[in-house]
Amino acid sequence: MEQNYPNPFNPSTTIQFNLAKDSYVSLKVYNITGQEVLTLVEGFKKAGVQKVNFEPNNLPSGIYLYRIVTEDFSAVQKMTYLK
Repeated sequence: MEQNYPNPFNPSTTIQFNLAKDSYVSLKVYNITGQEVLTLVEGFKKAGVQKVNFEPNNLPSGIYLYRIVTEDFSAVQKMTYLK
């Protein structure tokens, strides 16, 4: 999983990840206290580079975490949203 770009961002950012094989993917966004605020991806994806656009409609400025979970991998990255 790549760091989102741009970061900090306003009004949107792109999260990119590369799947080595076809896999079930969960990509979720959490606030700094760990509360889930949005699910960006939840389902089966083909192998290869995947890009997801994140527009934090109705969310306040702040630091957010995004977490990807696949059958073989899990990672967390931090991003900053500035209104």
